[in-house]
Amino acid sequence: MMSAELIVRGAPEGNRSSSRLRVSWRAIGLTTALVTMVDVFDACAVPLTPFRYEAQAQQHCPADTVVWLDFRKQTYYSRGQKRYARGLDGSFVCRSEARASGYRRSLFGLR
Repeated sequence: MMSAELIVRGAPEGNRSSSRLRVSWRAIGLTTALVTMVDVFDACAVPLTPFRYEAQAQQHCPADTVVWLDFRKQTYYSRGQKRYARGLDGSFVCRSEARASGYRRSLFGLR
């Protein structure tokens, strides 16, 4: 097992042995791999197919429920909720696509 030695700057010259840190190459490699994996998982996004009209969204996903997606609030509204199909910054999408993309269900205006 190989190890690298890092010298801490500003350490006194006479006490150099206590100012050295031992870092194994395995630890560096493991840390790099974990950081890379986290970045890869965060970069994965599920594509959304937004529609202007509810009938278009229902044709796209006939077996799924159509919801109104509010892009600004990162939430979606189901039919029967007060803010369903309201607002200028929203669109109709399939509920499964909205959930997979990280949008959450709104509890506001349930009847």
